[in-house]
Amino acid sequence: MTNRSVTHGTFVVERSYPASPARAFKAWADPVIKARWFMGGTAPGQYELDFRAGGKEVNRIETPDGLVTYSAIYQDIVPDNRIVYSYEMHQGDRHTSVSLTTVEFKPEGKGTRLVLTEQGAFLDGLDDPRQREAGNTFLLGLLDKELQAE
Repeated sequence: MTNRSVTHGTFVVERSYPASPARAFKAWADPVIKARWFMGGTAPGQYELDFRAGGKEVNRIETPDGLVTYSAIYQDIVPDNRIVYSYEMHQGDRHTSVSLTTVEFKPEGKGTRLVLTEQGAFLDGLDDPRQREAGNTFLLGLLDKELQAE
């Protein structure tokens, strides 16, 4: 029998982007743009985005450790200002975490200050807040490259 545990963690990642809040927000809302940066340069997988309150986002990729599934539900969306979503992660048939994430888009000069706050429950030692914060930091770096390429 597997030992069961929960580790709770909250972290904040902030980034400045040389793009308006409307443009930065669009990179989260447009399925084609989001798939480019959010898939993280990984091998092709399955990606779906229904960007509306109550809508779902699913990202499935094969890794050397097996199938990883990210499944989100959008709770609140304020265009060009705020996105709130809950999501869970699975590695194969193992449930690794459940999180609530808020992304804020704040004007900063001619660009945007993005503030991502995540509150997570990391399950059974399969994931932890430090790994998740590093993953989000990596993804926000890919978003930076996306916004600079446009």
